[in-house]
Amino acid sequence: MSVTAATWLVWLGAAYLLVGVVFAIPFVLRWTGRIDPVAREGTWGFRILIFPGAVALWPMLATRLLQGITTPPEERSAHVLAARGRSK
Repeated sequence: MSVTAATWLVWLGAAYLLVGVVFAIPFVLRWTGRIDPVAREGTWGFRILIFPGAVALWPMLATRLLQGITTPPEERSAHVLAARGRSK
């Protein structure tokens, strides 16, 4: 019996989500405050809301934790850059 590309894709997706859930549980419970100090005081409702995002974005969040980044990323959209240029 041969394994098709679709089967591999499903298995890879399931593995990604499994690793994401395993990462998200301690992230939501303990590590959120390391990346964003304001989130340290987050309620249980906040933590439930960020759980799916932590599952989906675990590679980025793990990288930020390992690099020791302690501030949220700064928005650099065209609108923000234009507003800063006018305010100076």
